[in-house]
Amino acid sequence: MARCKLIERETKETNISLQLDLDGKGEANIDTGIGFMDHMLEGFAKHGFFDLKVKAKGDLNVDGHHTVEDLGIVLGIAIKETIGNKAGIKRYGSMILPMDDALVLCAIDLCGRPYFNYECTFSNERVGYLETQNIREFFYAISYSAGMNLHIKVLNGENDHHKIEAIFKAFAKALDEASSFEPRSNGVLSTKGTL
Repeated sequence: MARCKLIERETKETNISLQLDLDGKGEANIDTGIGFMDHMLEGFAKHGFFDLKVKAKGDLNVDGHHTVEDLGIVLGIAIKETIGNKAGIKRYGSMILPMDDALVLCAIDLCGRPYFNYECTFSNERVGYLETQNIREFFYAISYSAGMNLHIKVLNGENDHHKIEAIFKAFAKALDEASSFEPRSNGVLSTKGTL
């Protein structure tokens, strides 16, 4: 069964088309209008072995907030819809990922209940054309639109580029684990019988 979805969302602020294949090869074709965001989503695809196509047009003349937040909403919807009823998946995933000076913890529970915990500070207002405060908005939007518990903590780091890149890669690895199939499972991994 293919776990691939195309999600399109248009508002007065953004127009986004996103296709996600959870069982891909890590191939990406990304155009968000924000170069550093493109780089982060390419890393997410590569390290999670997801195939990801994104075309986004947003009101970047205002700032990047609407584009980045709406990308999170659309990616969260795609994750939720590709996973479906969650039968057979591991449900939980975690990663502690190093990138030079940065060390990031990411833990996920694909439980259907949104909860977001984020502990990270940055020294700079932006990396390239991506405002660092919008990193939180992106992952908050994913958590709530996907219905996942998502914990992200930067345990160590000095360089903002490294910290952000480690966050995206750790999220990719944790999501790859949580969404992968558990061969010993014969249904949904919950004593309730549903998620």
